[in-house]
Amino acid sequence: MTDQIQVAVLGAGSTMGLPMARNIARSGMKVRGWNRTIEKASSLEDDGVQVCETPRDAAAGANVILTMLADGDAVIDAVEHAIDKASDDVLWLQMSTIGEAATDRCAEVAQSHSLTLIDAPVLGTKQPAEDGKLVVLASGPADARARVQPIFDAVGQKTIWVGEAGAGTRLKMVANSWVLTVTEGTAETIALAEGLGLDPQLFLDAVEGGALDLPYLRMKGKAIIGRDFEASFRLRLAAKDARLIEESAQRHDIDVPLFSTIRRRLAEGAKEHGDKDFCATYLTSAPKESDRA
Repeated sequence: MTDQIQVAVLGAGSTMGLPMARNIARSGMKVRGWNRTIEKASSLEDDGVQVCETPRDAAAGANVILTMLADGDAVIDAVEHAIDKASDDVLWLQMSTIGEAATDRCAEVAQSHSLTLIDAPVLGTKQPAEDGKLVVLASGPADARARVQPIFDAVGQKTIWVGEAGAGTRLKMVANSWVLTVTEGTAETIALAEGLGLDPQLFLDAVEGGALDLPYLRMKGKAIIGRDFEASFRLRLAAKDARLIEESAQRHDIDVPLFSTIRRRLAEGAKEHGDKDFCATYLTSAPKESDRA
């Protein structure tokens, strides 16, 4: 029953962590939250979430610790500061996108503290997180799955169980490689259309309804054409994820020259436009105004 689940959300003020914590609380579970900048999580108090000043306070009595933080170092640091206050049978639900190497480190930390690790990154950005429509890529021991499923049901529209802990992160690398490839391709295609003196909407009209059409192409294409770069997923985080994907490819001796080019392009754009939405990678390729005159 959901009222028997007490969740500590570490990273409760992040773009993804805040709406996830809110939806978990609204589903009837008891939630304590912590965020490095506590003010970013303060609005959760309206939903009954107790916002705490330290990870240890957030984890007091928790039977699930959920991490949604920017990178592996932040995840591990928060958990190691939290764990001694949690219940004896606590599960660690690691939902951040941190890559394979950091997930391996999480597994080592979990083993050293006798924690059960569920590796469950998500597909989706700010709006799906707010709507509880994420896709959860879950992996971990079969006997722990029922305990965390109510949390997944609160934050997501679908859960895919893909094997032992670590498999979820590998699937996230694969899925993110497609998301970033589509977005970079959309950005460069629109830049090309503009550079050739065409209204880029003509490209969207040309592929509409055919095999080359794609909802994500339309969503990001519309944003680029309208110069709407309000962040649902920041370019600097997309560049970080691209680096993690390339590292996975190298780890498994997979040659991905196209994606390596995309990784470099996103890193280049993030230097100047890192806090914009990741479709702002367009700005790196955009023709100069003088070229379109």
